[in-house]
Amino acid sequence: MNTRRHFIALLAASAMVPLAGHAQTAFDHQYTAWSALAKKHVKWLPDGKQSRVNYKGFAADRASLKEVLSAMSAVPKAAYDSWSKPQQMAFLINAYNAFTVELILTKYPDLQSIKDLGSLFQSPWKKEFFTLLGSKRHLDWIEHDQLRPVFKDPRVHAAVNCASIGCPALRDEAFTAAKLDAQLDDGMRRFMGDRTRNRVKGDEVQVSAIFKWFKEDFNSGYRGFKQVEDVFATYAEQLTDKPEEQAALRAKTLSVSYLDYDWSLNDLGR
Repeated sequence: MNTRRHFIALLAASAMVPLAGHAQTAFDHQYTAWSALAKKHVKWLPDGKQSRVNYKGFAADRASLKEVLSAMSAVPKAAYDSWSKPQQMAFLINAYNAFTVELILTKYPDLQSIKDLGSLFQSPWKKEFFTLLGSKRHLDWIEHDQLRPVFKDPRVHAAVNCASIGCPALRDEAFTAAKLDAQLDDGMRRFMGDRTRNRVKGDEVQVSAIFKWFKEDFNSGYRGFKQVEDVFATYAEQLTDKPEEQAALRAKTLSVSYLDYDWSLNDLGR
C-alpha cells in the first residue's frame, strides 16, 4: 500500500511540474506591450507607404521597452522550438524591430544614422548587445542566420526595419502568427507602392537596392519568383498607375536599375 501511495504521489508531483513551468514561461504571442509602444510611437506618413519613428517618445518609455525586450530574452530555446513556424517568424521579426529601436536609443539623439553606431571594425548589425534564445546575439543573426535561411520568405525584407528612411516601413503594430501572412503581404504592397523607393521611369524600373543585395531571396522560387523581374510583374499596379507601364512590367521588357539607399535615421522629429 505504501508503494502504491508513493507512486500516486510521484504522479501528482510530475503532473504539477509542466503547469508550474508553463506559468513561469508563458509568453504573450499577441505582443500586447510591443504593439502598444509601436502604436504610440510609430506614425504612418500621409501616403501610407512610409512610417517615421518617434525615438524621443520611445526614450521616454524606455522602461516599458526594456520590459518588452526582457520578455523576449527570457524565452528558452526549448519553448521557441515548440512553437509553430508562424509563431517563430513573428517572434524573430518583432525581436529584430524592437532591439533595433533599443540600439538607436543607446546613442539617440546624437546620431544621424544607424551606421553611426558601427565602427571601422564592426557594423552595428554585428554588435552582440542582447540575449535571445539563450545566447548573446546580434541583429544579423536574426536576419541572416534565422529569418532568411530558415523561413525562406522574401517578404521578410519588407518586415524587418533597419531604422533608416530607405528601409521598408516599421509597422505600428506587432506581427502575430494569426495575421502574419496578411501583414507580410501588406508590407510588400506598401513598399512596392512607395515611388521614392520603387518606380517606373522611362524604359526602366528603378527599385530599392534591397533587390540587389538580396537577389537570391527573390530568385528562390517563392510564389513563383524565379527572378527579380517576377516580383516587379506581380506588383505592377503598385509600381505605376499607367496601364502601358504595367503591361511592360508584366512582359518583363523594362531594364532594372537600383536606387541609392537612404541611411538617414527614420526619426519623426527630423
